[in-house]
Parts: sequence; C-alpha cells; structure tokens
Amino acid sequence: MSVAASLIATTMNASTPLLLAALGILVAERSGVLNLGVEGIMLMAAIAGYMATVETGSFAVGFIAAVAVGILFALFFAIFAVGLRANQQASGLGVAIFGGGLSAYIGIPYQGAVLPERAADGIPFLDQIPLLGQAFFSQHWIVYLSLLMIPAVWYFLFRTRPGLVVRAVGESPFSANALGYSVPMIRCATLAFSGACIGLSGAYLSLIYTPLWVEGMIAGRGWIALALVTFGTWRPFRVFLGAYLFGGMTMLQMNLQSIGISVPTQFISMAPYAATIIVLALISRNPTWIRLNMPASLGKPFNPH
Repeated sequence: MSVAASLIATTMNASTPLLLAALGILVAERSGVLNLGVEGIMLMAAIAGYMATVETGSFAVGFIAAVAVGILFALFFAIFAVGLRANQQASGLGVAIFGGGLSAYIGIPYQGAVLPERAADGIPFLDQIPLLGQAFFSQHWIVYLSLLMIPAVWYFLFRTRPGLVVRAVGESPFSANALGYSVPMIRCATLAFSGACIGLSGAYLSLIYTPLWVEGMIAGRGWIALALVTFGTWRPFRVFLGAYLFGGMTMLQMNLQSIGISVPTQFISMAPYAATIIVLALISRNPTWIRLNMPASLGKPFNPH
C-alpha cells in the first residue's frame, strides 16, 4: 500500500469513532442538552461490546450490546438533566466519572481476552481497485455507515418536520411547549439517539480500531468529540471536516515514519489537540460564528412552571 493510500485508509479508520460520537452529540445539543458524560458512556459501551463479543463469539451481539449500553447511560443522564432538571454540566461530569470507574472495574477480567476471528473488511471487488480500493474501499462497514450518517443527520435536522421540532426545542423550549410539543420527551429521544451513536463509537474502538480492552482506552476521544461539535458550529458537514482533520493528524506520525521522516513522537501526539484548541480559540474570537448556530437553550434545564 502506498503512503498516500495508507494515510487515507488510516485517517478514515481513526476518524470514524470521533465522527459517530460527534454526530450523536450534535443532535442532542440541537435540542438544548449538553452531555459532558460522553467519555464515560464511550468507555462503558467499549467494555460492554468487548464482553459480549468475547462471551458469545459474535461481533454483531457485541455492537448491539454496546449500542444498548450507550442508550441506557444516555437515558440515565436524562433522568437527572431532563427529569430532575439538575445542572447539565454537573450531571454529565458525574456520568463521565461513574462510567470511567465502572468500566475499569468490570473490565479487569477481560484485559488480554482474545476476540474471535472476523471476516475481512472492505467492499468486494471495489477493494481490489489499485490505490483507490486500498484507500477507500477496504474499511469496516461502520466507517461507511458513519459517512452516510452525515447527510442523513443534516437532512433530518434541516429538511424534516421532526428535525424542525428538535431545533425549535433547542432554540425556545417554552415556545415549543406552548405549541403542544413535549420538551422532555423530545430531549430524551435525542439523548437516546446520541447514546446509540456514542455506544457504536465505543464498540468500534474496542472491537475494530484497537482491537482490545485496556482501562481508559478512549483516551479523551469523548472530550474531543464534544469539542468537534463546537468546532463544526453545530453543522454535520463541518463536524465531519473537524473529525477527519483530527484523525488525519493523529495518523500522520505513523505515515511519516514509514517514509523515513523523523518527527518527535511527543510533537505529533500533541498536534491534534493543539490544533483543536487553536481552532476553538479562533472561533471564539468571532462570536457570530457560534451565535448563528448554537442552540439558545443549550445547557439550560427546562422548567415549564
């Protein structure tokens, strides 16, 4: 595989979990809910998927288990943030800490556990095309699912009536409530979708990308996914660009070393995070970029009384 094809293929692989999680977060934030528990939910989904796959020998069961756990923990967060109208930031941090600790505990017996063999990745015939096949068509099906979700999420939010309702709840929950829409139910529904995406992201990391279970293996990707939504100013296609920029910079080190270019490991490891901070700082200098798209009620509990 050429260096260019390798860089493209590894970038797609590394960017997929970020993109999946960020798209789920985007939908939830469009309804006005800020969930800082993403890191903990991803960890719980990662270990749930790994456990289910090891015990059953089925990757399908593993992905289903991870999605179910992602939804469960997202709704657990919803009990506090939506049902009890607790502070969303504090509730999210609590879920992140709880998920991190619980995943570390229940994952102890599975450290070093061996996953079953799985079928080769890629699209038959297309993955045999020189250069293009290796770069674009040799990926796991979840990579292509994540790419299809970009226009799907955009279409849902900006071209359908339910998407309009979600955005209305995020902009003015009191107006949406006055029109007869159940703000808590809509927010719980978007959180459930968010949890499913985050769960799939966590399972992809532990079953496909790594593939193994190590305590804390999410390594901050949940926080990066949260930042990518702001980076993309709550727009699906911009979130996609941010995820692939971060994934590409993460994979750059390996590909530079393969062609004999020596770059300090510490610098390459730092670069994606530094780039994210710089871009967020630039965006924050122009409040209009954020004001135009940030839901007005983001992070604010809804109390109809």
